[in-house]
Amino acid sequence: MKTVLITGGSRGIGRAMVELFCSKGYSVAFTYKNSEKEAISLSDATGAYAIKADSASEADVIRAVSLAQERLGGIDCLINNAGVSSFSLFTDLTLKEWNECIAVNLTGAFLYSKAVIPGMVVKKQGRIINITSMWGIVGSSCEVHYSTAKAGLIGMTKALAKELGPSGITVNAIAPGVITTDMNASLSKEDINALKEETPLMRIGIPSDVAEAALFLAGEGASFVTGEVMNLSGGFIV
Repeated sequence: MKTVLITGGSRGIGRAMVELFCSKGYSVAFTYKNSEKEAISLSDATGAYAIKADSASEADVIRAVSLAQERLGGIDCLINNAGVSSFSLFTDLTLKEWNECIAVNLTGAFLYSKAVIPGMVVKKQGRIINITSMWGIVGSSCEVHYSTAKAGLIGMTKALAKELGPSGITVNAIAPGVITTDMNASLSKEDINALKEETPLMRIGIPSDVAEAALFLAGEGASFVTGEVMNLSGGFIV
């Protein structure tokens, strides 16, 4: 049975991935930080192993990976999904906001990857999937900190793919466009309609769109795919 650790798995895209991977026979562990009620509910419904951890804390990450490895018997696939975002003019952005965004979105992926890679190297196989954003490709006004963190994750994906390829480990990224999650709940109906009109497929993405892409990259069908960034924006950026 394949095993997967999904960070930030209690809500939105992470939750959809937990549900899908469980339904496909994977043994799943996922992390959460604050959404304990949602995490317990998801664990009860799917059988996935919920672990409370702060992605910005090295001690928490090491503990989470150790618990997941013990429960699952190893980690075949890591999905770095945990993330935070906020809107702010660059001139109003505080150092605290900047550091928090980089810590969760980028440093967290570094910490989790660093913790799972030794086990993958021993087995000469593994999958690392980083959930970045289309804003990491083209940039977003009033989200400079978020765009920077996600662009850094793309750079990490490409460089790490080259480094880990000889060990049989693939590293890829998914760059979602606008997805119906809590992160975008503040958008008005007018904003959503405008975004739909700018999207060639004329709709907003849903969490399962991203989950299906992750399932493909985790599977045998993607064994010769590495260092890639899958543009999952419905054509918003082409």
